[in-house]
Amino acid sequence: MVQHITIPRGPIELAADLHLPDDLDLDGIDEAAPLRAVVLSTPGSSVKEQIGANYASRLAARGIAALVFDPAHQGQSGGEPRDLEDPYRRGEDISYAIDALSTVPGIDPHRIGVLGICAGGGYAVHTARTDHRIKAVGTVVPSDTGAAFRAFQPDGPAAALDTMADARTEEARTGELTRENWLPDTLEDAAAAGLTDIDTTQAITFYRTERGRNEHSTNRRLSRGDSLLLGYDAFHLVDQLMTQPLQVILAGRIGNTGSYETGMRLWKLAPNPVDLMVVDGAGHYEMYDEPQYVEAAVDRLVAFYSDNL
Repeated sequence: MVQHITIPRGPIELAADLHLPDDLDLDGIDEAAPLRAVVLSTPGSSVKEQIGANYASRLAARGIAALVFDPAHQGQSGGEPRDLEDPYRRGEDISYAIDALSTVPGIDPHRIGVLGICAGGGYAVHTARTDHRIKAVGTVVPSDTGAAFRAFQPDGPAAALDTMADARTEEARTGELTRENWLPDTLEDAAAAGLTDIDTTQAITFYRTERGRNEHSTNRRLSRGDSLLLGYDAFHLVDQLMTQPLQVILAGRIGNTGSYETGMRLWKLAPNPVDLMVVDGAGHYEMYDEPQYVEAAVDRLVAFYSDNL
């Protein structure tokens, strides 16, 4: 059962789907036996109907309520300008989602966890450091978006920031906002750019073909947000502040996304690492929707949340 809800977020609202066990609806939850629940934080450029729904529906089928939402400025959520990927606002979105979930009758506000996938894993961890309403932190192929963006600057991040400063000045002068592709729009575009590695190919196949395409996922990122990403450290002070139990699930085929290395770094940093799983044979993007790999991950997630929520 999926309930479409809106999450108040200051002057705007976030569009969200609450996945509930079996055929249960909000009116049918037994308030005497409230449900544990998980808020999902999705990858960059992803909307709630994509990877988040694949995991949320399976968690709900196993008895855990799961809330997945479109980030502010993206998908069906409010917020201008559109397509902004602000890592700090992404973290605030999670806290606003917890605000809303905590008021749902039949949801136990003291048994709420978070599940972050890819970039959403970094956002989830960053939020959990200081929002201790989150009682357990699960991650699947987690990414520190800031570290990833810094690594991909050919002349270094400081030089990139100089260029971005000039570009924003030009935007202010002309009033015209610029956007970048998260990925090439087609496999042909990727091949023309020399991007033929398996991870890029699988990413495009997921996001830009019928396999995982969604009309509300634009594949565009507002350029002015990139300076925020370059300065972002998803794991800053994790060793001091994130006391919650942590689960890390990684893809066994180590590609060029960096999520395996990032997940292991998080595992070593966290004060309370509880469960580490490496899914043999899976690639990063295969953890998004390949049933055998997603089912294996969800089985492990359910055990983790059952023990720690």
